[in-house]
Amino acid sequence: MRPMKNITLAFLFVALIILPLRTTCADSSAIVGSYAPDFQLQDASGAEISLRQFRGKPVVLEWFNARCPFVQKFYRGGDMPHFQKQATENGAIWLTINSSSQGKLGHLTPEQALEITKSLRMNSTALLLDPTSTVARLYGARITPHLFVIDAVGILAYQGAIDNVPSTDRSDIAGATNYVLAALAALAANKPVLPSSTEPYGCSVKY
Repeated sequence: MRPMKNITLAFLFVALIILPLRTTCADSSAIVGSYAPDFQLQDASGAEISLRQFRGKPVVLEWFNARCPFVQKFYRGGDMPHFQKQATENGAIWLTINSSSQGKLGHLTPEQALEITKSLRMNSTALLLDPTSTVARLYGARITPHLFVIDAVGILAYQGAIDNVPSTDRSDIAGATNYVLAALAALAANKPVLPSSTEPYGCSVKY
C-alpha cells in the first residue's frame, strides 16, 4: 500500500503547485473579442495615462523588461523602435509597460525609465510603470515581450507573441511574420485579425 500512498501524496503536491498558476491565469479580464479592461498608470515623467483616453485609435500594449534577452533582441538593433514608429505614424498608440515589481529583475524607477527611453531610442507613445504588476495581472501578461492590440472601439483584437520565430537571434526578425503589425494592418483595412491569439515567447513577467 505504501507505493499507492506515495503516488497519492505526489499527485496532491503537484496539484497544490499547479492550482495557484491556474488561479493567476483566471484573474485576467482581457479576452480577445471583448472590451479591453481600462487602466491608469504613470509614465516615466510622472504623468497619468489611462487607456480610455485613446478611445478612437488602435492601441498596442507591449510588456517590456530591458534585462530580458528576448526583449533585447528587438531593441539592440532598433527593430522595436522601428515597429513603434511605423505604428504611431499610421495613427496607432503604442504603450510600453514595465511590470517588474520592486526588487525584481528589470524593475525601473521613473528616473531609470526616462534614461532607458533615451538609450533605447524608444518611439512608443509612453513607457508606463506598473510596479505592483496590477495591470499585468489584469491582462494576464505572462511574458516579455507579450503584445496586445486593441481596436479603435476598445475591443481586444489580438494577444500573444510579436512574431512567429521564438528566438533571441536578431537575424530571425527580417524573415518573421510580425503579428502585431499584421493586426494593425487588418484593423486599418476593416478585416478580421488572424490569428487573433498566439502563444507569447520570452521571459516571465517578474511579479
